[in-house]
Amino acid sequence: MNQLKHVLSTIRINSPFLYYTVLIYLIAIIPCMIGVVVDERELMGVNVWIKPFKFAISQAIYVTTVGFLITFYPYSERKKSMINNTVAFSLIVEYFIIIFQAYKGVKSHYNFDTQIDALLFASMGVLVAINVLIMLLFIIDTLRKKLDTTQVIQWSILFGWLIVFFGSWIGGQMISQMSHNIGVADGGAGLPLVNWSTIAGDLRVAHFLGLHGLQVIPLFAYFLSRKWRTSHTKLLITVTVFALIYAAWIGYIFYQAKQGIPFIKM
Repeated sequence: MNQLKHVLSTIRINSPFLYYTVLIYLIAIIPCMIGVVVDERELMGVNVWIKPFKFAISQAIYVTTVGFLITFYPYSERKKSMINNTVAFSLIVEYFIIIFQAYKGVKSHYNFDTQIDALLFASMGVLVAINVLIMLLFIIDTLRKKLDTTQVIQWSILFGWLIVFFGSWIGGQMISQMSHNIGVADGGAGLPLVNWSTIAGDLRVAHFLGLHGLQVIPLFAYFLSRKWRTSHTKLLITVTVFALIYAAWIGYIFYQAKQGIPFIKM
């Protein structure tokens, strides 16, 4: 809890706009939860407010992570502000589109039913592409610059960015086929809340795990560094092995989904 307070305090001081964007996401969770209870409308077998509920949590985590990690980079305050504001603004606009489409009771992704729907979906694609370019910038600069942290943490951050970039690529695969399921139409039987298909392959599983590699790998390195008093080399090797296993696991889940095999069959 103290670490979380430190992260949020750091973000609030260094990027107020990004900090308040995170607060908007957290506040949005409440009406989404109310919507799930009072609004009986469903879309592809799931309540229309489940998707904005999930995106509020996921994007809040991502934006918070970017706002904290960027403090390690030797950027000017102007450059940090520009990156933070771009990430926060682009993703909150995407989220408002998701909320708007949920309110209408229609799909936000892969929706070409009307010109407005198609325009909104295309707009989300542009906003996501902007963030992918920022991911590439972070990958390049994590390789070529010295971050204000230990080498072990910097190494873990690099792995985190590489994995989240792969997760974004999987998102592009879903866009290219205009669906997330393999072998059956989107919708149907799925796991509670996330609705990952239990009867066919679902690319959202690998996409989700990839996007959150940016938290999993650095957090593993952070706690390992604090709890395990050993040599620098052993820490680097352990973090590398963990990151490679995590990446291989995502790759296997992606391959499994492409074969039409569900993550969990029920």
